[in-house]
Amino acid sequence: MAIEVPFEDLSPRTCAVLGGRGFLGRSLVFRLLKIGNWIVRIADSSKSLQLDLTDSSDSFLNDAIESGRASYHCLDVHDVSSIVKAIEGSSIVFHMEAEDLWNHDFYYCYKIIVQGAKNVINACRECKVGKLIYNSSADLIFDGSHDICNGDESLPCYWKFEDALSDLKAHAEALILFANNIDGLLTCALRPSNVFGPGDTQLVPFLIKLAKSGCAKFIIGNGENMSDFTYSENVVHAHICAAEALDSRMISVAGKAYFITNLEPMKFWEFVSLILEGLGCQRPFIKVPARMVWYVLLFVKWTHEKLGIKEYNHSLSAYYFRLASHTRTFNCTAAQKYIGYSPVVSLDDGIALTSDAFSNLVKDLSFMSCTNFEEQSKVDKLLGSGKVADILLWRDEKKTFTYFFAFAMLFYWFLLSGRTFASSAAKLLLLITTILYGYGILPAQMYYSPPQIGGVR
Repeated sequence: MAIEVPFEDLSPRTCAVLGGRGFLGRSLVFRLLKIGNWIVRIADSSKSLQLDLTDSSDSFLNDAIESGRASYHCLDVHDVSSIVKAIEGSSIVFHMEAEDLWNHDFYYCYKIIVQGAKNVINACRECKVGKLIYNSSADLIFDGSHDICNGDESLPCYWKFEDALSDLKAHAEALILFANNIDGLLTCALRPSNVFGPGDTQLVPFLIKLAKSGCAKFIIGNGENMSDFTYSENVVHAHICAAEALDSRMISVAGKAYFITNLEPMKFWEFVSLILEGLGCQRPFIKVPARMVWYVLLFVKWTHEKLGIKEYNHSLSAYYFRLASHTRTFNCTAAQKYIGYSPVVSLDDGIALTSDAFSNLVKDLSFMSCTNFEEQSKVDKLLGSGKVADILLWRDEKKTFTYFFAFAMLFYWFLLSGRTFASSAAKLLLLITTILYGYGILPAQMYYSPPQIGGVR
């Protein structure tokens, strides 16, 4: 961990943190100010900082601004002149990028991520900034269908992604790395995997949403897939290590990307279980086939499109499905060797700190707490052990899926097909009759009269 020293004892350097009020940007700003030898220019899209002085970190930041160690600048990444005003005088720029882009359209995301990266590069060259560090993602080498086991930087980007954000981020990273050593600008990119921590706006809030909906009890697949996770403080530490490495070992560091993790791979569903347990919720315990979950997601997407419901975000759900059903582990040897990275917070400590930070958001989930997971639940007691209970409680996965599929087809047939109820019922009866006739289930006497013998039927 970086050693904190008094500010006045060092010759301070000026840096700019783009996206300085976001999840990771905020942590990076706080760490740079704690180190003591940085003057930090905080740049973000908000017009003002909107500090809460009752919060210790905001109070610390307010003191830094009053003492001149920090300043805030409203940033518009669409405008190069706005970026120039935010970064001028800086020796290094940390590009943390905007967050929460899942709910925006492709054009908006392109302007923020790709065009924004181009503008940042141009502004850095105009201001003669020496170093640019980009916060990228380990998602760039994941195609959504193949497992990654101990992947390193030699793995290429697939350039054909299941989600648009990974595609755009890959283009932004390529632009920044390509700009290395042009007009004296040195660049590098960091690729953290599954970032989490206090202030997280994606992974942990998604798990909380699942817990509130009652879906957090399900395990997708067999639950054995491994994943690498990265606590936010370690990502911040990696950025500071990269900044120092660009000063001392620029030839081996500049123009390259590095994977960043906690160096502690674990089963994805064990991580989810530890987070949920820390929040007082029940661990996932019902295993469902991954393919079945995917079909359910496709059906939900199709249903929402038919009904004209726009609130459902299929891209985000599909992203977490792929994340939860595949192995994704990464080799950080290059980051350890070239930028001197090593985690400063262990995975267990990071999980505990994150759970404590989000505990206030799950007070209404007390009904989901379960101190003894072996004890029979109230739902089990209420439904008993009949056929309906077997279906509703997923005791027989094949039977549950069969009934789900049947009800899904009926839902489409009567409600989404565009026919009247009477017409749908008539066509369904005709279809059933045809099928039964084809299988010879209906008795032959229903379709013809037996030959008359002696005039008597």
